[in-house]
Amino acid sequence: MEFSLLGPIAVTTGSMELSLGPAKRRSVLALLLLQPNTTVPLEQLIDSLWEDEPPEHARTVVQGHVSRLRATLAEGGAEAYGIELTTHGSAYLLRLPEELIDAHRFGELVALARPEAAPADAVPLLREALGLWRGPALTGTVTSPPFAAAAHALEERRLTAVEALGRAHGTLGEHEQAAAILYSAAVNHPLREGLIAGLMRALFRTGRQSDALEWFHRTRRLLNEELGVDPGERLRGAYEEILRAEAAGGGRTKPTGGARATGAAAGGTAGDGRAGASGESRSATGGGPRPAPGGTGAANARGGDAAPGADGTRTGTPDGARAGSGSGRAGAAPRLLPRPPARFLGREDQLTALTAVLTDRATGESPLAVVAGPAGVGKTACAVQWAHLHAGAFPDGQLFADLRGFGEGDEASPAEILRDFLLALGTPPERVPGSAQAASALFRSLVAERRLLVVLDNARSSAQVRPLLPGGPRCATVVTSRSRLDGLVATDCARPVGLQTLGHEEGAALLGAMLGPDRVAEDPAAARELVDLCDGLPLALRAAAAQLTARPRWRLARLAAALRDERRRLALLSAEDTGIAAALRMSVARLSADDAQLLSALATSADGHLNASLAAALAGYDPERTQDGLDRLAEMHLVDEEATDVYTISTLTQLFARDERGESGDGGKRGTGDGSKGSDGRG
Repeated sequence: MEFSLLGPIAVTTGSMELSLGPAKRRSVLALLLLQPNTTVPLEQLIDSLWEDEPPEHARTVVQGHVSRLRATLAEGGAEAYGIELTTHGSAYLLRLPEELIDAHRFGELVALARPEAAPADAVPLLREALGLWRGPALTGTVTSPPFAAAAHALEERRLTAVEALGRAHGTLGEHEQAAAILYSAAVNHPLREGLIAGLMRALFRTGRQSDALEWFHRTRRLLNEELGVDPGERLRGAYEEILRAEAAGGGRTKPTGGARATGAAAGGTAGDGRAGASGESRSATGGGPRPAPGGTGAANARGGDAAPGADGTRTGTPDGARAGSGSGRAGAAPRLLPRPPARFLGREDQLTALTAVLTDRATGESPLAVVAGPAGVGKTACAVQWAHLHAGAFPDGQLFADLRGFGEGDEASPAEILRDFLLALGTPPERVPGSAQAASALFRSLVAERRLLVVLDNARSSAQVRPLLPGGPRCATVVTSRSRLDGLVATDCARPVGLQTLGHEEGAALLGAMLGPDRVAEDPAAARELVDLCDGLPLALRAAAAQLTARPRWRLARLAAALRDERRRLALLSAEDTGIAAALRMSVARLSADDAQLLSALATSADGHLNASLAAALAGYDPERTQDGLDRLAEMHLVDEEATDVYTISTLTQLFARDERGESGDGGKRGTGDGSKGSDGRG
């Protein structure tokens, strides 16, 4: 006879499962099994079974359930197994060998496992322990706080075992297995920092450092949104460890001396640690292999050849490094770019413009480009695509940072980003200056002679960007923002590269890339209408494609018909945590209350075309105040100035502003200019 708590409450004998009856009876058994060979007071059973005030006949109900359980166990041959359910005054005792309870066997197996000291033995022990789980613990019991607490405690023990199994595989050098085990648990428990830290290390050691760093930034955002806290020591430690290892040439590791190596011999550094160093990388979200981007440059930082070490890696100090200074060059260049954007199409003119700006050496200055455009137009994708295509021109590394200018919570401070950059460049943590000014000076000094690419994504203002700019003439910087960042143009000679919405042909091509060309070709008119309904925004088109992917029987015309309903359009152009409404919310959240009210007034325009006089009449502002507001909205790409005193507002922006006006009931006074929170939706 066996008792199951790790999943649905069950009792099996041989191949037969005993019938336990209703939830309260199963709950009585579960409580007795959680305290085996211990008397459980009747009052405790009553308090656990009824979340609210128990009925007057509660004692009789519990006694009836115990009586039926006693009979059920007897029918299953409990006596032969040494099992007895007895009454002791106003308490009950379930006497049995504890090894018959799956939770007890689970605990014993986990206790025997020593993931670091004896990983080869720990792996089968932990796998056997986790194999006892058949679903969420205590399934089928009542939903009262005592049972919820008990289920949570069991789940914590399971997650601890998962983390231990990941460490055991990691100690053996089996990092792919560790990543696979930790991934599913991390998806279901995205705020468990120790679990995420283990997954980050495993991903990095398989050469998937961009995935590892994405997990850190995703978890940091969630911690800020859900709990209002920053990452703790374990998560931050893993992040900094990866940055330091990247700077020192870490990456994919392999077991030495056979399929399983133990301890510190579990694998020396191999290659340069780039995602796709072996020709491909796998997405942390379980997608298929992605080709490694071409031309990613040399594995080592600039500076001469180094002799190969005993494990096949290159050792030695590149020329120009200052041994022992703590701020010299590391053995390999940092490569912090995210994965190349999926299904990236078109934008040839903008990519060519970026090449012209960022490879211009005529001025002897560090070139700087600003990729600007409205929310959802694909600024980040364009910048990252160019960076991967031209990574070979920057063999000393590629740095990337999300400045969170239009995202959840506070924008990233220059000091925070500079710390990450300095760690990636090999600076020991204790030598990173505390002030942004000193850190900026050290950063410029370190990269002065390097060929380095810096990608600063999602910037809010020019002031946020300036401390992060390298000074060397062979460095190049790409900044993306919803704002034009006119200040960078004025003071740093930044060259703007504007992104516009897609035309019918490009938009249909993107749908074809997402859905398959046949599905689009069967209804080209509907594809053109979808592009129009999405305002030609890649983010909206991708969300529309996600809707169609989830509904394979839908023709494009059916979705187009649904999108014609303006009340549903924004909701349909969303996919989980991303979408046009989320992206626009972040732009509006950065507006002042006056500008948000002006935008709301502009949304009432019949056709989205207006001039300053009409805008002033709609908003009830004087002409000067209206013109200043229109200029700021145009700078944020919330309206477009097509010609002198001719402004347009896109349909999706109109719909969003109307919705916000209707929800707030205050004429759109939602903008605060303080980064009010909403869903993430960068574009």
